[in-house]
Parts: sequence; structure tokens; C-alpha cells
Amino acid sequence: MVFQKPNPLPKSIYENIAYGPKIHGVKDKKVLDKIVEKCLRIVGLWNDVHDRLNDSAFELSVGQQQRLCIARALAVKPEVLLMDEPCSALDPATTRKIEELIQTLRNNYTVVVVTHNMQQAARISDYTAFFYIGKLVEYGPTQKIFTRPENELTKDYINGRFG
Repeated sequence: MVFQKPNPLPKSIYENIAYGPKIHGVKDKKVLDKIVEKCLRIVGLWNDVHDRLNDSAFELSVGQQQRLCIARALAVKPEVLLMDEPCSALDPATTRKIEELIQTLRNNYTVVVVTHNMQQAARISDYTAFFYIGKLVEYGPTQKIFTRPENELTKDYINGRFG
């Protein structure tokens, strides 16, 4: 799970990613090194941090911290990656990087993104589910939901009549 605000562990960059595999029983340093490098490469951080893996994760920018948290989630080889408003605390340039990363990740993972940003949902999702007051109102291919919603409540929300 990746949250709205980055939540790196109070550990080094390396230990943030190695933490999950260690808990799952990986003890071999060479294996951990490979996992850390692979995950940092996937999220586009390796070139920025490969020479300072022992630095505190808190020394990274907010956008880098969010990508570190994504890398940490990937380190345990999840089937599903749940992201709760992963770009809400980020600037537009960093948001674009995270969205591009999500587009790449969906080739290998089921990625579920919770967002209130309709434009973002339209840009990054294959399927959209619209919930209202805790109930599923409509679900379907994103293009259909955004262009031909079946439910009036969905149509009103997408057209900005409320929310």
C-alpha cells in the first residue's frame, strides 16, 4: 500500500526497501542488494541515490520519498498495489513521474488507485469504479464511465455538478 503522504521508515534508503524482504526471510546480502537495486531502478531512483543508499530516507525530496515508498511496496513482490491518492501531496512535474510509473507498473501488477482527481483517473486507469457514500454506484471501462455513464449520479459527478 502506498499512502497519500510519503511515509518512509526512519531508516536508510537501503533499509526502507530491504525491510519487507527481510521480514519475509531474505537474509542473503547479495539477494537484498539485487532487490534494492531492482526496485530503485523500477521507480527511477537508482541513478539519484545509488551512491547514498546509507543516507536517511528523510533526506530525499517528497517526490523521491513517494517513489521510495512505491519501491518498498514492490520489494515484497505484491500481486496488487493499492495507492491511496499517491499524487495528492506532489507538484505537477512529480505527479507526471508517478503517473508514468503507474502506467509502467500496470504491465506487471494490478494497480488500484484511489483518487478524487477526475482528470487523473481518466489519464491513468483502464477501469473506473465510482463510489458514493460508501456504495459502489458504477464500474466499467474508464472511457465508457467518462463518456457514457449509465447512472445519473455518476454522470453528475463526472460533469462537476457536485463533489
